[in-house]
Amino acid sequence: MFKSIAVFGAIAGLIVGIPLFLITTFAGKDIGGGLGLLVGYTTMLVALSFVFVAVKRRRDADLGGVIGFWPALGLGLGISVVAGIFYVVAWEAALAVTHMDFAGEYARATIAQAQAKGISGEAMEQLRAQMDQFKAQYANPLYRVAETFAEIFPVGVIVSIISAALLCNRRFLPARRT
Repeated sequence: MFKSIAVFGAIAGLIVGIPLFLITTFAGKDIGGGLGLLVGYTTMLVALSFVFVAVKRRRDADLGGVIGFWPALGLGLGISVVAGIFYVVAWEAALAVTHMDFAGEYARATIAQAQAKGISGEAMEQLRAQMDQFKAQYANPLYRVAETFAEIFPVGVIVSIISAALLCNRRFLPARRT
């Protein structure tokens, strides 16, 4: 099982990490907002589809067509952790290569959006204080790594739960007998 976690986790991690690095490095600010979220989460779903592939392969090839919910979920979560580590490494590498001030840019964009909505006075000062706090926290590598991991891991949890729930039923996509 650990080999499956390492192999499929690495595959998923490369699928999500390489585009993250390349897009951040070469497109930078050009792909932001809604399009950036769409591309990012679509890439995560494509990469984490390997959770389903790994659980099905383990069920059919290694366990004779039967897998319990909890072992399937464990396999999926293990793959999600490995993919998440790759994702974090790709983000940190992109930040190191580009010297991007992500927290500063995020804070400026958030404040600009608030100003466009007409927020001012006390509410704007609170927002500025929150953004200053965020920039200080994001400068801490431990906070930044945890924040980045928290972007992908919940997607992996959802994919793992769905995969485990579907594939613990031996009649769902049964193995082909040759």
